[in-house]
Amino acid sequence: MKYIPDRIEEIEGARIQHGPLNRRIYLMKEGAADTQRLIAWMERLAAEKGYTKIFAKVSEAASGAFLNGGYEIEAAVPGFFGGRGKALFLCKYLLAARHREEREEDLDRIRRLAERRTTAGRPAKAGFPFRIRPCGPEDAVCMAHLYERVFPSYPFPIDRPDYLSQTMAGDVRYFGVEHRGKLIALSSAEMDRENENAEMTDFATIPEWQGNGFAFHLLEAMEKAMKREGIQTAYTIARAVSAGINIVFAGRGYRFGGRLINNTHISGCIESMNVWYKSI
Repeated sequence: MKYIPDRIEEIEGARIQHGPLNRRIYLMKEGAADTQRLIAWMERLAAEKGYTKIFAKVSEAASGAFLNGGYEIEAAVPGFFGGRGKALFLCKYLLAARHREEREEDLDRIRRLAERRTTAGRPAKAGFPFRIRPCGPEDAVCMAHLYERVFPSYPFPIDRPDYLSQTMAGDVRYFGVEHRGKLIALSSAEMDRENENAEMTDFATIPEWQGNGFAFHLLEAMEKAMKREGIQTAYTIARAVSAGINIVFAGRGYRFGGRLINNTHISGCIESMNVWYKSI
């Protein structure tokens, strides 16, 4: 990838991603941080760096200070906290142009198409030998090369073997589709064990193997694995412009939770993202 990913920092107990690639601050986990101090710190940082959006994933109970401070709700995931409490995806735009969705009608059409496909059934497995398996540190180099082929840019440095190995040592589980000893598709489940949820993400299939329904089967395998790990709620933040991935999640019974406007630098530009969720 030719872009340098944004950095992740721990600030007073909160986990934050920020940087010039996404031109935003992403509050990934509020943790034990004081909400008012955290909001003030993020807004000072955004002003200093010239960021144009602040994006925060917080509990409904902690949202009051954000909403009183001019944030708005873009998406919600019920059951995010232990299968019960709701998470809100809040945002504050610091530049009017970033709040403007130029392709709203197209993205609405893609979402409606996905929701109509919920009864379409599972895709047939391709007529050649392949298997879905967990990936380990020994796969990191091959995985990084695959991700680099598929994504010109990505919000996290998944094209770096060291990053992949580091996340594997934590609570991220990677899964791959293998054909004749070669990985041809990947995905990951990023677990929040404390809150019993997991983000289903990092789906990638090398171009010559696309169209075989691998994302559907990877998602199915990850749901089974996450259920064994005690995860109660799965969700994703998916490219709103990609009919395929939205159809995959809707087809697996996920519900639409909202759209994050001009949120994420992926595949070479900043794109809007759809949130989907499911109780597993």
